[in-house]
Amino acid sequence: MDRTDKEDLVASLHQTFEGASMVVVTHYSGLTVKEMGDLRGRMREAGALFKVTKNRLTRLALKDTKFEPLSDMFTGPTAIAYSDDPVAAAKVAVNFSKENDKLIVLGGALDSETLDADGVKALATLPSLDELRGKIIGLLNAPATKIAGVLQAPGGQVARVISAHAEQG
Repeated sequence: MDRTDKEDLVASLHQTFEGASMVVVTHYSGLTVKEMGDLRGRMREAGALFKVTKNRLTRLALKDTKFEPLSDMFTGPTAIAYSDDPVAAAKVAVNFSKENDKLIVLGGALDSETLDADGVKALATLPSLDELRGKIIGLLNAPATKIAGVLQAPGGQVARVISAHAEQG
């Protein structure tokens, strides 16, 4: 990789960090190509991306971004998971690390808040943005459904009473 390629990579990573709201730093030592492909596929499905990075170049790309405090985590075989959704990257990385002990979550950052491994794991237990939106819509629709059910109930009761009287006499 020549100097211009490195400069392009640093610029690309810098743009990635500028646009992401969540970054998870992992160690991936010992993962096979198939396992890495599986992890990348899961990340894509969740709306996140997983990338193996060169530590020195990543530290350069982190400068002047909200994720700059993560620089100390980039030692050894590191890879990053990042997403716009605050939960997606953390959720997939933590779930994959539970299934495969070769992936180790070192920490991460949510916007400008630096998280340790336990913080990332706690964040992974939260519902995703889409799940939260679905719950809110369900809560907004529930009162209308309940009102419709309450309004229909008296009419049904009256019909059953009339039917019972008709059967008796």
